[in-house]
Parts: sequence; C-alpha cells; structure tokens
Amino acid sequence: MKSTKSANDADKYVGARVKMRRLMMGMSQGELGDALNLTFQQVQKYEKGANRIGASRLLQLSEALDVPVAFFFEGAPKLRGGKASATSQPPEFATSFLSTADGLELARSFMVVKDPHLRKTIVQLVKSLASVA
Repeated sequence: MKSTKSANDADKYVGARVKMRRLMMGMSQGELGDALNLTFQQVQKYEKGANRIGASRLLQLSEALDVPVAFFFEGAPKLRGGKASATSQPPEFATSFLSTADGLELARSFMVVKDPHLRKTIVQLVKSLASVA
C-alpha cells in the first residue's frame, strides 16, 4: 500500500513552480534554504517533488519568493487521487522549460527582441534546429 505521505504529481508540479520562481529571481538553492532555515538539499527535494511541501512551508516559500501562494498552483493539471487525470494537460512544458537556467535565459533574451519579424525568424530557427536534433 502506498504511503499517504509520499509525493505525487501535484507535489512535483508545485516543486517545479518553486524552482522556476527561484531561478527567475536569480536565487540559489542555498539562498532560498537560508531564507527558510533549511538546507539546500531540502530545497532540492521540494523542487523535485520528492518531499511534500506543507501549508506553513508553502506560505514561507510564497513570502521568500515574493509571490502569492496561488502562484504555485497556476496551470496545474487536474488531479484525481494524486495522479493527473486523462483529460488533464501533460506536465507543463513551459514550467519545465522555465525551470532550467538555459530555458529561462532564452525566454528572457527573447522578450528583449521587440521586432515581430525577428521574433518569428528566431522561432523558425529554433524549430529547424529542433528537427535536426
């Protein structure tokens, strides 16, 4: 029988949102851990969804990362019994993408480009590179 305390898809989603916001703020796991009086390893476990984040810790995270608690659930897939339902979207590729340093840097750089034609050219370039990979 599965333990009721083990992490599930919702925990992984919330953890990915924590990581995304931390990276957006340019904060290390150690810095976030210091703000929460935790080790960076515990922050790492939260971000991977290996450990559940309790309500009081979620409130602390929202304060440390300067976002409302609801931020951690925005766009979350609908869950049934701790698993994503068949009608829910797959895990958010945008959250996964923005949870990496390269993805975040690419998104930030792309947002600086204001010319719509140049933006379209960049998207086409990335698509063609992706088809080669």
